[in-house]
Amino acid sequence: MTPKWNQQAALITGGASGIGFATAKRLSARGVKIALIDVNRDSLAAAAAQLPETTLAITADISSESEVGAAVSQAAERFGGLAILVNSAGITGKTKIKGHEVEPADFRRVVEINLHGSFLMTRAVLPHMIQCNYGRILLIGSIAGKEGNPGMLAYSATKAAVIGMAKSLGKDYADTGITVNALAPAVIRTPIVDALPNEIIEYMTSRIPMGRCGTLEEAASTIEHIVSPWNSFTTGFCYDLSGGRATY
Repeated sequence: MTPKWNQQAALITGGASGIGFATAKRLSARGVKIALIDVNRDSLAAAAAQLPETTLAITADISSESEVGAAVSQAAERFGGLAILVNSAGITGKTKIKGHEVEPADFRRVVEINLHGSFLMTRAVLPHMIQCNYGRILLIGSIAGKEGNPGMLAYSATKAAVIGMAKSLGKDYADTGITVNALAPAVIRTPIVDALPNEIIEYMTSRIPMGRCGTLEEAASTIEHIVSPWNSFTTGFCYDLSGGRATY
């Protein structure tokens, strides 16, 4: 039986700000119980204070297997299960540099957060969803993962991998009530975007036919649909949120 919104709990990484926090506000308004994960303790506490009292705030690094395992177990125990995962945590690494200038340590860190973190979070929540034969997993990719952005090698490569991960996992669990999808936003006004050099933001915005950035509200609205109970026949898919930029 498909659970109603108010019978579900969602785990949202990168939940202290940006797309993660906007999604938490949107889903909590539906009655979904929220567990926020973020590495920034102070920002996490401030975000949780703006959500219902039932909200669980967990400080954790999603690149750490032990921290992910502990966080997922804590959330599942608190809420009696987990129906939704929105993996929004991510970093760009150093930008505005060509491939031969990328430092291996920086590349590795972006892989650890964006790709390995997506894997660890998904791997940890799936057993809880399998028990209920229901779940909605959304991995946040990027249009950069489809087209590649200059000066953003590590980010583009890991977001392409995240999209591939969602496609593979979607097929793995297609015969269950669990769906796994990805979202590929173009430029959404978030702290991670605001921290980029103006030249990169201008380049990305210039490729958007609508000629503007997306908003956090638009992102959260799209995510709400993707992880909704009624969105049950789409899995292994990458949704675009690009103002017309997407080409495939």
